[in-house]
Amino acid sequence: MEKILILGGGYGGLRITQRLLSHDLPNDVSITIVDRLPYHCLKTEYYALAAGTESDSALRVAFPSDSRVNVVYGSVKEIDLESKQVYLEDENAASLTYDYLVIGLGCVDRYHGVPGADKFTCSIQSMDNTRKTYQVLNNVKPNGKVAIVGGGLSGVEIAAELRESRSDLTIQIYDRGESILSPYPEKLRKYVREWFTNRSVDLIHKANITKVEPNKLYNHDEEIELDAIVWTAGIQANPIVQALPVEKDPMGRVHLTKYHAIPNYENAYVVGDCASLPFAPSAQLAEAQGDQIAMIISSIIKGQSLPDKLPKMKLKGTLGSLGKKHGFGQMGGTTLIGRVPRVLKSGVLWMYKNHLG
Repeated sequence: MEKILILGGGYGGLRITQRLLSHDLPNDVSITIVDRLPYHCLKTEYYALAAGTESDSALRVAFPSDSRVNVVYGSVKEIDLESKQVYLEDENAASLTYDYLVIGLGCVDRYHGVPGADKFTCSIQSMDNTRKTYQVLNNVKPNGKVAIVGGGLSGVEIAAELRESRSDLTIQIYDRGESILSPYPEKLRKYVREWFTNRSVDLIHKANITKVEPNKLYNHDEEIELDAIVWTAGIQANPIVQALPVEKDPMGRVHLTKYHAIPNYENAYVVGDCASLPFAPSAQLAEAQGDQIAMIISSIIKGQSLPDKLPKMKLKGTLGSLGKKHGFGQMGGTTLIGRVPRVLKSGVLWMYKNHLG
């Protein structure tokens, strides 16, 4: 019996499972998914759950129901690449062994050494943290004040969604650049800035958050009192991955071979936010990488040779939302603003939820 162990049921882990099941694997191959929750979560929509505009159940997708798939519920404590064993936090659980390992444990917030940021801000990096953030944001007193630290895609989407959810709030976005969404074209950035300005969302550019205290942050050492602070100012690899004795980049992501494997551990693969790749982390990238990893594992199990060079992963672009009616995007070099990108994003989400597998 050949055992494939997939750590994390996120976009990459789920995609690999789906593709392996469709690759006509031999009967003596089993797939085990380890995840803390009994369903796949739509992380790209966590901002809506946090803002209170989507329900918890709307962000759940069932894992594949197949006799070849076993789901183990728990949190990973340690990965031993030498002995091919994975230990869970549950001390009563036996260690899991594998012939092929896929690490897709995702990311955590990156606090850039800002004192208090890890203790006194809200997060949307996991379903558990997003649920807590929902409670905090929706319990903010009437006419309260909320700060979003980070003007990237996540910060912009949660600020916009929160504005539609809570028209009474004062909402501020603190971004260290000269404009929010700095990697995008100026036409797109201008549209989003104007959208926020017209809806009384304050944009604080060239911010430098030096400290966070309970209900306070310090921008250039100036104290600002707040009712809630949401941190969206960067990510880093899961601490379990950062602890691995392998070569990693400054974000703690693992450097990989051309076949997405860990050097010197050719049976261990890394997918998604924990993989050091020349692209910005995204669900789309995790799925594209997952397609290739599934093909590689399937080929090895079947005794087939691997191609000398894998095809280039083609990413279609990015779509972002500004509430339920407006959005923005970058698709194949074309900038999209207004209602069209929002409709496209809703369509992509519907397709994903209803046509998995």
